[in-house]
Amino acid sequence: MEGELLGKKQLSPPNRRRWCRCSTTTVTLLLFLVTNTTSILLSSGAGASVVRRYEPATVRLWDDSAALLADLNATRSALESSRVELAGLHARLGTATALLQTLLAEARGGDDQQKEEAPVAGTGWWKRELAGELKLAVGNATAGEAALGHACGRFQDELERYMDYKPGGECPSDAALEHLLMRGGCEPLPRRRCRPRSPAGYVEPAPLPKSLWSMPPDASVVWDAYHPCRNYSCMASRGLGFDLRGRREKGMWTRDDGALAYSVDTALAAKPKGTVRIGLDIGGGGGTFAARMRERGVTVATATTNAGAPFGSFVASRGLVPLHVGPARRLPFFEGTLDVVHAGRELTGGWMVPGDGVALEFALFDVYRVLRPGGLFWLDHFVFPGTQLNSTYAPMLHRVGFKRLRWNAGQKPDGGVEKNEWYLSALLQKPMT
Repeated sequence: MEGELLGKKQLSPPNRRRWCRCSTTTVTLLLFLVTNTTSILLSSGAGASVVRRYEPATVRLWDDSAALLADLNATRSALESSRVELAGLHARLGTATALLQTLLAEARGGDDQQKEEAPVAGTGWWKRELAGELKLAVGNATAGEAALGHACGRFQDELERYMDYKPGGECPSDAALEHLLMRGGCEPLPRRRCRPRSPAGYVEPAPLPKSLWSMPPDASVVWDAYHPCRNYSCMASRGLGFDLRGRREKGMWTRDDGALAYSVDTALAAKPKGTVRIGLDIGGGGGTFAARMRERGVTVATATTNAGAPFGSFVASRGLVPLHVGPARRLPFFEGTLDVVHAGRELTGGWMVPGDGVALEFALFDVYRVLRPGGLFWLDHFVFPGTQLNSTYAPMLHRVGFKRLRWNAGQKPDGGVEKNEWYLSALLQKPMT
């Protein structure tokens, strides 16, 4: 018995997998020969012989018109039958071809596929099979790649960590991880089957319009992700736009200096009264721009992320609409629907465009897309190198198609002289036609 076992060659698991791939390849080659033989027969005349067997053997003159008509009808019927038969042959050939393509795709699996299709770091292709909650959330591997997008391939370990939780339980406190994924373009994030923790001692928010300028209660936020701060007072001391009692926040967009600083009232005066109703503030931080517009009857959604601070919760506590959208995502609005879009430093400060002129142009075209005809694009203190205004940014805005209503540029005072950085404020309009 031992001699027999030693005499027989045992297949190790790797060899067994190679043997399976060889078997698949053999079947693939056989199907390849069959389908191509069928194609050759059809194209070389074998298929045409089906038609020829229904053709009349001779051509002669007919004395009897009735007999001629009957023969013509029989010939037409035979031709129709041949067409149906050929169509069936082509359909079977198409099915065989599809099967062959499937088998070829499977044959390219395993080690060979990893060698041929292994992604270079940073290309965005998904590198290994989906599993666990991630697989359930996005479907099978093929659909998952399409749903997750290329950018998620750069953060596979982080995304798998994001989806590592107990189904039906409490979600991990991972706001920083969520922001990292969104900032890198991995969005929309997959849904999760867990419940985020509610703040301890949560209290009802203040009613409108009082809530617009009232500091939200600290109990409206779970502070785990924002160490060392555990309250809004700490956040306000860091100059992140949370000090609603301070002079700076209260004075924003209330005064027009005739240069870079535009007021809300000046911008709204560019359109007939009451026609600016809904809009978007890109990278709007704590929502003060939306609050100013709300005081004038305009509903503005604030696109923001929780980048080191609970901006989303803060905006919502003020009775405004926070829009959780990352810098690389297409704006989630229908074409031609918004009356106004406001953006500025965030376009070059890393919120939407990571210092890429091409990406900026894509972003500007997306703004143009969501604005209605006659809609306003308010570019507010956009930061740029002084040498690039006329060479890059002015031509870019012209290419997008905006019409200038107002245009102001000035050197950035806080360090801008040494770096030759400038501000651009502009009120632009999407043409009516």
